[in-house]
Amino acid sequence: MGDDKDSSGSFSEEQKAKPIPPRPSLVSPELKAMIRIRTKYQALKRRRLDSATGLFASGRPSTGPDPGSLTAPGRSSMGTGTPTAPEIFNSNGKEPPHSRRRRKRSRVLFPNNCCKVVPSDKDRSRAKPFFVLFGIIVSLQVYNAIENLDDHVAPYDLEGLEKTLRREVFGQQGAIEELMEHLQGYLSTYAHSQPLALALHGPSGVGKSHLGRLLVRHFRSVLGEDLVVQYFTLHHCPLQGDVGQCARKLSLWVEEVVEHAEAQEKIPVFVLDEVELMSAPLLDVLQGLLQPNQTNEHLNVIYVLLSSLGQEEITRHILQNVSGTTQAAGALLRHTLAEHHPLWAEVGLDIVSLMLLEKSHVMECLLEEMTQEGFYPDHGHIERLAEELSYFTTMGHQYSQNGCKQVVTRVNLL
Repeated sequence: MGDDKDSSGSFSEEQKAKPIPPRPSLVSPELKAMIRIRTKYQALKRRRLDSATGLFASGRPSTGPDPGSLTAPGRSSMGTGTPTAPEIFNSNGKEPPHSRRRRKRSRVLFPNNCCKVVPSDKDRSRAKPFFVLFGIIVSLQVYNAIENLDDHVAPYDLEGLEKTLRREVFGQQGAIEELMEHLQGYLSTYAHSQPLALALHGPSGVGKSHLGRLLVRHFRSVLGEDLVVQYFTLHHCPLQGDVGQCARKLSLWVEEVVEHAEAQEKIPVFVLDEVELMSAPLLDVLQGLLQPNQTNEHLNVIYVLLSSLGQEEITRHILQNVSGTTQAAGALLRHTLAEHHPLWAEVGLDIVSLMLLEKSHVMECLLEEMTQEGFYPDHGHIERLAEELSYFTTMGHQYSQNGCKQVVTRVNLL
């Protein structure tokens, strides 16, 4: 102790200027900060409670605590009066300071602790249940119509017919698609405004008669023998026969089959081959059968006419338009056939053109015929037989001049 003081008993100047180190505290800085924040929060809370109590006692709404009335943190608010906010006087009376106008919202907000008011029965629209019921009825009607379409088509097995035609008729995919579209649309319902008349025209050897035999065989298997008629002109009405008598027999035959089909609620099918050999009275009978102003049973009939009329026009059209379609050839053919007889000008008659067969199609015919006759289907042998036939050559395509007409003769010579 004697060394720290000078002779007069007091501290020296160097000792006074030297800072005194702080004493170690038992409370950490973080805890001190939390205590200060808590003290300030409690003071603010007390000021707000005291201010609200004084305003309610005076009958004036609270405008929030006065920032000037808040004391510093750590100071007690006891013993101080509750300050009030300054009042502003104008011509309309007293107005609280810092008043703000609130914008009106376009939609109504509902508090979270309550439910929306459900409209009463009187306020509800009576049209809504009616529209719901109307929608259900329409849906049921559409579903019932779809089911009825399937019920009408199913007995005719058109899917099986299409597979058979695609498998056994070569080179006529476009004509088969058009034919199946007409049959599908007509057989989907039993109520019709006119009969379905399909005229299949094409050159010799393209498969018209073969297609007719397939149609007869299929529809006889699903409808029965008595509702499907296959009519050959040279067989049922020879050239030396009485044409008028043939016309009357055909008319009575159609009448009998139609009445029988009406009793069974089915649609009969008539396949008439060699139509190009029919005389004018027979064509007049067919034209009368296609008219829409007939009894109901005569409107539910399918007529398929097979003819080689217009084969020159079809051949010329195909050779000039390799990528031509059956629809384009049929439209061109109608004008030419109308000059032959008014039957071909009928609106209800749909003309389907069969195209020329290419060399690959003739080879398919040879393969099919050799398989049926029991010959070994040698590909080299088939090509040699196909080379012996005559062809039209245009734009890299070879079209048979006689179709598959000579295939059977070539195979029989083996």
